[in-house]
Amino acid sequence: MFNPEIGSWDSFNAFAQCLHHHGMGQIMDIVPNHMGIGGNDNIWWLDILEHGLASEYAVYFDIDWQPVKEELRGKVLLPLLGDYYGVVIENGELQLDFNPSLGQFNIRFYNHQLPIDPKTYPYILERRLDQLAEYLTEDKASFLEYQSLITAFKHLPSRDDIHSEKRAERLRDSAIYKRRLAEFCQQHPLISTFIHDIIITLNGKVGQPKSFDLLHHLLENQAYRLAYWRVAADEINYRRFFDINELAGLRMENPEVFTATHRFILDLIKSRKIDGIRVDHPDGLYDPARYYQRLNQLIIEIENEASHKVSNEISKASYYIVIEKILANYEHLPESWPICGTTGYEFAHINNGLFVYPSSQKEFKQIYTRFIRHPLDFDELLYKCKKTIIQTQLSSELTVLTNMLDNIAQSDRHTRDFTLNGLREALTELLACFPVYRTYMDINQVSEEDKRFVQWAVAQAKKRSPATDISVFDFIQSILLRLETPTGLDIYREVIPFVMRFQQYTGPVMAKALEDTALYIYNCLISLNDVGSDPRSFGVSLAAFHRANQERGQRWPYGMLSSSTHDSKRNEDIRARLNVLSEMPDKWRKYLNRWARINRSKVQNLNGVRAPSRNDEYLFYQTVLGAWPLLEMDTKRLANFRSRIEIYMIKAIREAKIHTSWINPDAEYETAIISFIQSVLGNIEKNPFLADFLPFQRYIAQFGLLNSLSQTLLKLTAPGVPDIYQGNELWEFRFVDPDSRSSVDFSLRQQLLQELTSLTSTDQPLKLCAYELLKNKEDGRVKLYLIWRVLNLRAKLPLLFQEGSYLPLPVQGIKADHLCVFARKYQREMMISIAPRWLSLLGSDENKLPLGDSCWGETWIEVPEIEENQYFINILTDEIINITHYHGKHCIFAAKIFTSFSVALLVPSSFKLN
Repeated sequence: MFNPEIGSWDSFNAFAQCLHHHGMGQIMDIVPNHMGIGGNDNIWWLDILEHGLASEYAVYFDIDWQPVKEELRGKVLLPLLGDYYGVVIENGELQLDFNPSLGQFNIRFYNHQLPIDPKTYPYILERRLDQLAEYLTEDKASFLEYQSLITAFKHLPSRDDIHSEKRAERLRDSAIYKRRLAEFCQQHPLISTFIHDIIITLNGKVGQPKSFDLLHHLLENQAYRLAYWRVAADEINYRRFFDINELAGLRMENPEVFTATHRFILDLIKSRKIDGIRVDHPDGLYDPARYYQRLNQLIIEIENEASHKVSNEISKASYYIVIEKILANYEHLPESWPICGTTGYEFAHINNGLFVYPSSQKEFKQIYTRFIRHPLDFDELLYKCKKTIIQTQLSSELTVLTNMLDNIAQSDRHTRDFTLNGLREALTELLACFPVYRTYMDINQVSEEDKRFVQWAVAQAKKRSPATDISVFDFIQSILLRLETPTGLDIYREVIPFVMRFQQYTGPVMAKALEDTALYIYNCLISLNDVGSDPRSFGVSLAAFHRANQERGQRWPYGMLSSSTHDSKRNEDIRARLNVLSEMPDKWRKYLNRWARINRSKVQNLNGVRAPSRNDEYLFYQTVLGAWPLLEMDTKRLANFRSRIEIYMIKAIREAKIHTSWINPDAEYETAIISFIQSVLGNIEKNPFLADFLPFQRYIAQFGLLNSLSQTLLKLTAPGVPDIYQGNELWEFRFVDPDSRSSVDFSLRQQLLQELTSLTSTDQPLKLCAYELLKNKEDGRVKLYLIWRVLNLRAKLPLLFQEGSYLPLPVQGIKADHLCVFARKYQREMMISIAPRWLSLLGSDENKLPLGDSCWGETWIEVPEIEENQYFINILTDEIINITHYHGKHCIFAAKIFTSFSVALLVPSSFKLN
């Protein structure tokens, strides 16, 4: 159960004990939707390849055993090959292999070992029997035993016979016969040598195509069909995770599969080794709601057993479970789900958007359009990207859906005239218009929200469809919403499976089209191009931010709050820096055009194609601007940074699928991109681009760091559970995987934290320490300091942060729009979180920090009443913040709050952190 490269059970147990000793726990990340099948260690998958439908695991994976293509019926398509099957086999890349110690035949393809159906063993073993008889003239008993074994293999039940008795007989006897064959080979080395000689013949000779006929015939009689990897998009007959062939979908709706896959997890829960579960990619499940209920029920039974209680109530609070769910701005998490919330992508969206200046949206779009020299509408782009994904990478899944829908249509005389092609085109149109990742219609009900999503998609599909008869969309809608069922149709056998499979398909379509395509094409302001975000949402209002936090506090108070994850296109500090551009569109336009002129000679013309394209060049400038390191650059650091940019840009342009792609890479275009990057970032000295770039980069970087502090404070104090991605305790300017998976220097972070502890324990006033950290913010200690101080407060006032109400506080005065302020209250406990934004438009003091009267002027915050003679203390600076009665309200002035630090966290004077 444990990867030996990571650790053993003993080391895991020691780790869990250590965590508990320090009052900590661990949340296990589980992936119930799919399972890796790419190696040779998945015994379930290998058993299916050996026994086909007769395998006890045939029902574990989501395999279509009866596809339209007759050659694939009863088989699994394995798109492993690097070229066409005929080419690969005649190159000698497929080799029959025999393991005499196991009595087992396999097909070896590089690092893959594919089992052979035992019933086809006689095809190998009975060759040259007359020759073997001559070898064993004096040992006729052994020859007869060999013949007997061949006969036994021949009489094994077929892999297509799935009657329980026959299946059990096949599985039992094939193991016995293989063991007998192994023993026979051990007793008679001559026979083992004889078998290997047969294998040499079967494996053919390169350059003699006919010599591979025997091997081909053997392969044709297996439970799998080997194919060129490009075939997968059209013909693969098992559900995958997105378009990754090595990850096969599990039928988690099958109780047997659920039990088998969760036994170890539940054991860890029972033994208190883990304290929560993060469910990865739950939208791929057949019925997510039922999955959460089943998981909760089993956990409740474990807890009842431990506490000797009897309870069947499924409560959200029964165990800590969060799900990786991406919600649209207009979508809500079903409150009936027995979970604690999501992993926090929706918070990342609103928290980031709060620092985008919405008034510059029109101007920013004009800059982008003029630079790339053509308009780019995101709605239309996403629609086209969906159609491309459906028709290429996920075409085979659409074929399955279409065939299911056709079977439904043909069962009724009113719908039987809908053609297969017409149904496929209608489904494609509907899927391309679908507004969310997926709906959650189940066997029993269709929610009003899901109904609206389906109806909206149908209405949009009708408008876009070129078909003269659009009644097919009404038919699909009636099936999805079960408004009517064709006469005599079994709703549970045909309609429900189609609806559930449709819902499993919309998620991958949206993810591949939005996250992995459109977000790499539409580059207007790339800080908005991230998982859970939406480039069409140019900024988030304070009202929307507060409303979302209030709803989370009421409905999902234990949901996660994320700002960076392993899937982030670029991490929180890059986004915080790039958001500053929205505050200065005029400067951005000026620098952008100047850089393009400076680097014009580095652009190549590839048969009329500009390389890089203007859109890719636009992406490049934002990318370099967002990720440029804070440390002074030298030749070695520049080389390392340049390498990271090259890797990222190649990934980005391949994901965009405009000039190159992962499936069809254009080496010439990619080489031109690398050449451009190396020319632009080739050296530090005598580089006109960097000479112009660096002053502007340093200018926005300062505001970006301040943005990062503000968004960090908001994440740590809003309703929910803050999630800090590894490394982001300090400044990190990382891109998506593989960049985000770089090693983290935890020793440095531990050392800096110890220094901060020592620094703040001296007699020096805390406000001076905080001010020095802010002045020297480039070294990253200030972010670590902020996290440390706020987490200390959370530890001291857990109920305030777990159950406290959320109160947006009014801000008045000339700089009111620059502050986000809210209070958290629980009984007599209270805190006030104050975070500035749009700091380049705010002004600064003599040290270029957003402090004092010169920045804030007459700007004040209306605060709740506290006990008489009390005041507030900023726990980040230990400064006293007095309450003033102003315009008949209890107020505190921003200029008095921001004297030594750029964010504030206030508590009543009755409480002190130290």
